[in-house]
Amino acid sequence: MLRRTKILATLGPATDKPGVLEDLIKAGVDVVRMNFSHGSAQDHIDRASMIRDLSQKIGRRVGILADLQGPKIRIARFKDTKVFLNEGQDFALDINLDPLAGDNTQVGITYEPLALEVRPGSRLLLDDGRIVLDVVNVENMRVNCTVAVGGDLSNNKGINLLGGGLSAAALTEKDKEDIKTIALMKCDYVAISFPRTAEDLHEARRLLEAEGCHAGIVSKVERAEAIVPDVMDQIILASDAVMVARGDLGVEIGDANLPAVQKLLIKRTRELNRVAITATQMMESMIDNPIPTRAEVFDVANAVYDGTDAIMLSAETASGKHPIKAVEAMNRICMEAEKQPSVRVSDHRVNIQFERDDEAIAMSAMYMANHTKIRGIVSLTESGSTPLWMSRISSGIPIFALSSSEDTLGKATLFRGVFPMFFRIDEKQDHAEVNRSVVKELRKWNLAKDGDKFIITKGDLTGVKGGTNALKVIVVGQGLTP
Repeated sequence: MLRRTKILATLGPATDKPGVLEDLIKAGVDVVRMNFSHGSAQDHIDRASMIRDLSQKIGRRVGILADLQGPKIRIARFKDTKVFLNEGQDFALDINLDPLAGDNTQVGITYEPLALEVRPGSRLLLDDGRIVLDVVNVENMRVNCTVAVGGDLSNNKGINLLGGGLSAAALTEKDKEDIKTIALMKCDYVAISFPRTAEDLHEARRLLEAEGCHAGIVSKVERAEAIVPDVMDQIILASDAVMVARGDLGVEIGDANLPAVQKLLIKRTRELNRVAITATQMMESMIDNPIPTRAEVFDVANAVYDGTDAIMLSAETASGKHPIKAVEAMNRICMEAEKQPSVRVSDHRVNIQFERDDEAIAMSAMYMANHTKIRGIVSLTESGSTPLWMSRISSGIPIFALSSSEDTLGKATLFRGVFPMFFRIDEKQDHAEVNRSVVKELRKWNLAKDGDKFIITKGDLTGVKGGTNALKVIVVGQGLTP
């Protein structure tokens, strides 16, 4: 049984140790994340090169996602590294304060417009909500607050406004420079932090394409403004994938609201034929411990039940003590969750009239596969649209995306239930010869044996995007093998 839910793992110091990266891929990582908040451009270039080499060595396409840093709305630093804030005391955030001179009454900030965007009664959440400040007033760009929830506060912690509303641009000057590096790396996906509107994503796409890069755009939903219904749909449609970034999003909308929003985002993303990623603290305890908590097991399984395409590990693999064990645990949980019948039931687009023949072919293939005894579906694809549409249907049937386009194979690494394989069609071959070549490729990877039934979708014209117009049922060993 092949795992359908994709595992996305963040690279960092822990994965730079000899042999770890290769073992991560062998353990089941489908896509790696490079966090541009840390490390130099050369660090990322070197890691990307290593991933490409290992991917070729192991014989499995591994995708690369570059995660832009985005706007950093943070406090500055304290004279003694950290302070303790008592509930009820006064505390100020001051843009005019020396950025190294913070104490337990005040600290500098890096985000100058903060004083213009809050008012008395606004609630600020620092360090992912561990510290809560209520704004009393603003005087000369100094935000005077009362501590509602106290505790330790250390250097450079993030600031969120409860309910959203901070206007920082999604793309910073650093991000725009990093996009040039990402284009050189030929990344498969680029994640945009804190988008407020679809235009933030359109701008990122324009900048990438200007550098000759056609990576998929991942919108990280982290702001309260991004889950307003009309805005949400616009952001999803402007994206190739949507990440439910539960850290900052949970702080802005309140943790109790997060589960329902996660389910809605995954559902709506799949309905609009985009890819869904669930992220943040999925295996947090495994940064230090070799096994996950029961709550983490349920969290991962529930994301699978919701239909997420991918689940993401952050510090668990980037800096944790047990990166391989974290991936192995996630793999086990996904495999068991995917055995549940409810995970294989779908009514996606069942009452919709299709405007494109290739989408109708994709849906027809999935309907047939789910209602007959089929070993797998093979999609000969140029753009990747057909396997993407297929993967929106919940099913236990594996979908093999065969393409000669590296861009298409890279994007398919995130599609739930889709397994990308390099395959070049000889344009001189007729359809029967192509089918024989497909079976030969499946046999090479021990994915097919005599008697197995497969569905093949392809187009009459090879190398043409959007040209899928044929569906063929074949039985391995019945006059097909060379």
